[in-house]
Amino acid sequence: MKQIRYFVATAEAGQISRAAMQLNVSQSAVTTAIKQLEDLIGMVLLNRSSAGVTLTQAGEQFLRRARDIMATVEQALHLQRGAEHDVTGEVRVGVTSIVTGYFLAPLLVRFNYVYPDIRLSLEESSRRVAEQAVAKGISDLAITMIQEAPEDGELSYRPLHRSSRRLWLPANHPLLAYDSVSLEMIASEPYIALTIDDAWDNARRYWDRQPAAPNVLYRTESVEAIRTMVASGLGVSILSDIIYRRWSLDGQRIETRDLEGHIPTVDVSIVTATQRRLSPAARTFSTFLKRICSGEPLTQ
Repeated sequence: MKQIRYFVATAEAGQISRAAMQLNVSQSAVTTAIKQLEDLIGMVLLNRSSAGVTLTQAGEQFLRRARDIMATVEQALHLQRGAEHDVTGEVRVGVTSIVTGYFLAPLLVRFNYVYPDIRLSLEESSRRVAEQAVAKGISDLAITMIQEAPEDGELSYRPLHRSSRRLWLPANHPLLAYDSVSLEMIASEPYIALTIDDAWDNARRYWDRQPAAPNVLYRTESVEAIRTMVASGLGVSILSDIIYRRWSLDGQRIETRDLEGHIPTVDVSIVTATQRRLSPAARTFSTFLKRICSGEPLTQ
């Protein structure tokens, strides 16, 4: 199970180093576990390169099976605890489109396996609207992406996942000659800005600390538009790892480079009302997410 868990984390992260950081283990531990898994099943699951890892055809098939295996084991462990621990009810969850599309969906599948009697009611909106719904009691909790948790007495923020930012580049871009690049080096490049979920407002906060400003060519709420424009060579962008995919929709490659200096992470966080207790069902969902994201066993 450890080998499967390390493989899934690496496949989803796209790099062994990122997976090791998320799992809180060494890179060598992840590398060894995946090699043992490949030897055990007699197939190469990952293509390795200096830029990261990609799934082989066998790896894509095994990833689907691996996720099913993990969900089945979690369900079995849950059932083993006995019926007295069963929880039922509805949980009203505010989400943003980025959170649902790039983070939450596979976790919802696993939660439904383990807790089939808890109904999740998801309401998609902007981050501010989702958080206001929690404050007003319309939603039990929200899952949003933030750069820095606001100091808000009404709401409490618990990080589930911290995602680093990197520079997205087209193949053969001159900046690929560097292992890492500074914002000053990026400033002269045509820049494509993502605006959804306050992404551009957050980016301007670290750009404003620099002597140079970005040369913004285009602003868009569409991650796929940025992916296609960057891959086509129309510009570059700084975005979080959580939404990175190696290929654009038309099959062109997107490269990344690390950033120099202090660039804040983007945090996926659970947002709850400070002065209101969660229902048993909502508390179960919150605890599930925290344990899954921290690598803790669900039976604790």
